[in-house]
Amino acid sequence: MVQITVLETPIARIKETCELTGIADKFDRALPELETFLEVQVAKGEVRETRLTFDGLCYLRRLLTGAVLQSPENAE
Repeated sequence: MVQITVLETPIARIKETCELTGIADKFDRALPELETFLEVQVAKGEVRETRLTFDGLCYLRRLLTGAVLQSPENAE
């Protein structure tokens, strides 16, 4: 399996943000889905760490609030 190292910094930043806000346990449960989301972003050509961090935080927020299930992008 190929490891995508460009994700290490964004995931670490997202994890740190979750720890600071007191939701580290939720981060751990959501990590597999978050990684998949970020891998898709990289596959689409995004490699900027700041953008991946921001998009990852937004995705995590939607995931934790249940909004991902209702998103039109996921209605495929």
